[in-house]
Amino acid sequence: METTYSRAVGLAIPVFFLLIAAEFVADRMRDTRYYRLADTLNSLSCGILSTGMRVFFGFLGLFAYEWVLRRVALVHLPAAHWGTWVFAFVLYDFCYYWQHRFGHTMGLFWASHVVHHQSEEFNLTTALRQPATGAFTNWIFYVPMALAGVPVAVFLMVGVIQLFYQFWPHTRHIGRLGFLDRWIQTPSNHRVHHAQNDLYLDKNYVGVFTFWDRLFGTFQDELDEDPPIYGIRGQLRSWNPVWANLHYYWAMALDSWHAQSWRDKLYVWIAPPGWRPADVAARWPKPHYDPRHDFELYDPSRSASLSWYCLAQIAALVVADQRFLTAIEHQGVALNVLRFGPILAGLVSIGGLLENREFLWVEAGRLVLSAAIAGATGSGPITAWAAMSLIFICAMLRRPRPAEAFEPTGSGSR
Repeated sequence: METTYSRAVGLAIPVFFLLIAAEFVADRMRDTRYYRLADTLNSLSCGILSTGMRVFFGFLGLFAYEWVLRRVALVHLPAAHWGTWVFAFVLYDFCYYWQHRFGHTMGLFWASHVVHHQSEEFNLTTALRQPATGAFTNWIFYVPMALAGVPVAVFLMVGVIQLFYQFWPHTRHIGRLGFLDRWIQTPSNHRVHHAQNDLYLDKNYVGVFTFWDRLFGTFQDELDEDPPIYGIRGQLRSWNPVWANLHYYWAMALDSWHAQSWRDKLYVWIAPPGWRPADVAARWPKPHYDPRHDFELYDPSRSASLSWYCLAQIAALVVADQRFLTAIEHQGVALNVLRFGPILAGLVSIGGLLENREFLWVEAGRLVLSAAIAGATGSGPITAWAAMSLIFICAMLRRPRPAEAFEPTGSGSR
């Protein structure tokens, strides 16, 4: 398990949430309304899922890195020298540029990265909306750092620093910053990156230093006459964090399965996002999409009481995830899986509640199981919370169900 990342995230989460709270207050005071409940909770759900998956599977990239460093690298840089840290940070940012660029230009990597772009709002919670499958593929782009002899501890720490730096540019409350926009990642530059407008698509990949974008021709200024439209082309239209991470893999698998040509079956996975075999596109065509005319915010209606319930449950799951991250070093893998399993179940169930009332029964079952497990392990507070939550859900189930219009989920294409 990758404990460096989990310790860093555990320490950073309170700071992140204080900044989110400050932005939310500013958002309400300015009446800009850049926060929507379901979108915000879904970003937090995806972030919780991402931390768990990286904790469990981050060792894959770490194992590869250490193997290359020990067996292939011709030099080994001293971890105690300041020059190693400066070199490592710049090299990490360069590797990140290419990881990010391939994450937008190759289907297999876009399938992982797409979750970060699904939010149809743009605020600090969007920064926490990280992919859950990145641990399986992203490490490939950092092998050059091992070849350059960067020590493992330095590699891990500069990675965490570079990742955390990218939190603050996810905001609409900070305008252009003059010369800073030309040299580093700023909110204005990153708003461009998250937009689905034709002009902004696949621009501004950098993590910190904008000269990578300028050097490789992928930089674009934010223009007043073309305000960003956030989200992905082919809207997800779901608040399920697991589906958010898997939907584009599923779309590619379907296209690969239905394609007649073996070349097309394989090319689907490395083609640019949105590419489809000609025969598949002919049999299952997708309508033309123009974000300026076809984009509609996804936000199914729900009662105020259900919205407050979902907010309270996600808050409880954030606390549970924080405790999980701080405890993983002191318990075995099996116990960590047992502790993260109920968190994952809660994320999926709350996502369903945000979409429609059918998940009330699922949520009731989850609460009964959580109360039973907590009672068996002697966790009184969790048992009490599950019991109170179950009372609320039972009250909701007794209410007459209003007519609802269910909306289909998106295909996940760009």
